[in-house]
Amino acid sequence: MHEMALCEGIIEIIQEESRKRAFARVNVVCLEIGALSHVAPEAMKFCFEAVAARTIAQGAKLEIVEMPGAAWCMACSKGVEIKQRYEPCPSCGSYQLQATGGEEMRVRELEVD
Repeated sequence: MHEMALCEGIIEIIQEESRKRAFARVNVVCLEIGALSHVAPEAMKFCFEAVAARTIAQGAKLEIVEMPGAAWCMACSKGVEIKQRYEPCPSCGSYQLQATGGEEMRVRELEVD
């Protein structure tokens, strides 16, 4: 489960920001997770709670904003929204799509004390 490693990385980011900005506690962590990122939001919530134990993020609420996938269709020259890789263009049915968004996962916002 790579979500555990991702959550460990999030805790490292939080600890680094804590040193820079001198906060002692995190109440809310808001993540953006793209539809094409291969990250399971429910697994992230489970792993985050385990990884955050005994850190400044212990008990913090994890909010996840799911971002849609986006692609450029080479056949119809349109930007389209997609839910997963290898699906056809919703506009013309072509499979000649190049992903342009939705692959990201990032810490969007921290609510701290």
